[in-house]
Amino acid sequence: MSKNWLSARRKDFYYRKAKQLDYRSRASFKLIQIDDRFHIIKPGYVVVDLGAAPGGWLQVASERVTESGHVVGVDLQSIAPVDGMVETIRGDIKKQETVDKLLYMIAGKADVVLSDMSPNISGAYDTDQARSVELCEYALAFAKKTLVDNGTLVMKIFEGQDTKEFVTEVKKYFDNVRMFAPKASRDSSSEMYIVARRFRATEHVDLAEGKEDN
Repeated sequence: MSKNWLSARRKDFYYRKAKQLDYRSRASFKLIQIDDRFHIIKPGYVVVDLGAAPGGWLQVASERVTESGHVVGVDLQSIAPVDGMVETIRGDIKKQETVDKLLYMIAGKADVVLSDMSPNISGAYDTDQARSVELCEYALAFAKKTLVDNGTLVMKIFEGQDTKEFVTEVKKYFDNVRMFAPKASRDSSSEMYIVARRFRATEHVDLAEGKEDN
């Protein structure tokens, strides 16, 4: 890491605020701003966080579901324990064994599915953007399997040539789909968040078969 990068991070408003409030990541404020705008996380909700490490979103979700709710996070990396009604597993959402573990932990149903998953950055933007869409496809597939009627899915996506087509796909299953850029996102970032609300639970996918159930 360069000295300039470290210096810029120390001066970053959200980085410093995260340190002050004991959040694990400045990204916590992205979820705070999304939820303050759309009111998607409520006390008693079951929330699944895909790509949850290091746990900043888990902290925010746990605060907002309160002790009556349940939050489950999954990531390729291990996640240190989070206070509250939070469980975590280490796994790959692309693998059925991980999906099965998550389904067991939430008894098959979630009120909210969050995905802050990001691909390993290659430096080739078209490639990175395509991989971002692929991760969103996995998040959508999991949401279609687990969301209750009127549930919500939030996904990070890199803007690019595939974004519009993917958003059109998401609209097949949700009554309200918005694109949102939290102020906490870095100015240099091309990330956006798809906030898909009011899921139509009669349409879902069998992840094991990769086919739609009717």
